[in-house]
Amino acid sequence: MKLDAIDLRILDAVQRDGRITKLALAEKAGLSPTPCWMRLRKLEKAGIITGYHARIAPRRIAPVASVMMELTLANHRQADFERFERAVVATPEIVACWSVGGGVDYILKILAADIDAYQRLVDGLLDRELGIDRYFTYIVTKTVKEDTVLPVSSFAAPGEEQSAS
Repeated sequence: MKLDAIDLRILDAVQRDGRITKLALAEKAGLSPTPCWMRLRKLEKAGIITGYHARIAPRRIAPVASVMMELTLANHRQADFERFERAVVATPEIVACWSVGGGVDYILKILAADIDAYQRLVDGLLDRELGIDRYFTYIVTKTVKEDTVLPVSSFAAPGEEQSAS
């Protein structure tokens, strides 16, 4: 699917406000409501828009410890990665996990009630024998930037269409 400037404006608008009205979205995109709505549906069906979510401030609910973890597995067989990744997906406190190249295998973002809860979570992962060789813990002391809005307008050069697979 080829994305043009209008598609990028639609994506930018809906990621900033998932509850935007059809009329307001059409105005931001520079289209009339019906063609705008049809483009939005096309972006959803293509899997470019994967959902609509509310952004929650966890510290407004209760105190929370944010922890970043670098993790390396002892073995690097496909089955080892799959077993570990299944455990990650099944653990709600692990709110993000990236498989990375370089000196470690994964970087995880974990939200726990406190540091003791985080350590219990790690102990539980280690007890499950998931193949964890070593891990490094980084306690987040201050969030400088945590933006969920992607800079979609910078993905394509001016005047060029963007191809989405």
